[in-house]
Amino acid sequence: MVVAEKSFILGNISSSLFAKKNGRSFIITLAKKKDLPETSKTQQRSILPLRISSTFLGQSGIAVFGLGFIDAGYSGDWSRIGVISKESEDLIKVAAFIVVPLCLFLIVKLSKEREN
Repeated sequence: MVVAEKSFILGNISSSLFAKKNGRSFIITLAKKKDLPETSKTQQRSILPLRISSTFLGQSGIAVFGLGFIDAGYSGDWSRIGVISKESEDLIKVAAFIVVPLCLFLIVKLSKEREN
């Protein structure tokens, strides 16, 4: 029922909201939203609670950072399209040997801290 109150159903619109001009139908929309009862607002907030821990977000960010080094160093796409030079790509390739194990170490360390 909450979805039906927020959606714009054409069957509930009165015929005065339709206007015809040159054979085309135009719908007049209202700018003000219909006020919902307070109980439906609280129910709407609790439909899909999205709770992600900060350690998981940190681990994901570290993993994306490490994968970015692998992509930039080994794909060859970035130097081919001119974003980075071939020398920079070679430098990133060497740096990936240091950055990727460091990222793996940090991910494991964060997971062990989460267990404790």
